Amino acid sequence: MERIKINLPENFSFSTSISIRITDLNYGGHVGNDSFLSLIHEARQQFLNHHGYSELDFAGVGLIMADAAIEYKKELSYGDIVIISVAANAFDKLGFDLFYKLEVKNDRNTAFAGKAKTGMICYDYNLKKKVSVPEEAIKKLS
Repeated sequence: MERIKINLPENFSFSTSISIRITDLNYGGHVGNDSFLSLIHEARQQFLNHHGYSELDFAGVGLIMADAAIEYKKELSYGDIVIISVAANAFDKLGFDLFYKLEVKNDRNTAFAGKAKTGMICYDYNLKKKVSVPEEAIKKLS
C-alpha cells in the first residue's frame, strides 16, 4: 500500500501550543482525524494572524484550502500539549503550501506526533475566482 510522504522544510517561522480537549477525542480515546485537521486549522489561523492576515483578508484576497495531507506518528490524548510549527513554502502564481510539524510535550521530553501539508489557493470571494498570490504576502511569509 502506498503511503503519503510529506517532506517538511528545515525551518519553521512560527509555532503555537494547543492543549487537547476532551471534545477532540474519538471513540478510540485519542484525537480523531477530523480533530487533527482542526488542530492544524487553528495553527494556520494563528500563523496568519501573527503575520497580520486572516483567511478572508490575505493582503486583500481570500484563501481556500485546495488539499490536505496528514501523516500520523503518535496518538494524542486528553490533556496533551501539542506544539504545532508552521512554515509557508512552494509559492506559485495562485497559491502556496503550508507545512505543519506537530510535537507532543510532556514533563520529560518532546515527541514527534505528526506532520501535515495544506495547499492554499488565493481566491476573490466577490468575483468567485482564483487570483494571484499578493507579492506582499510572499515577502512576509517566505
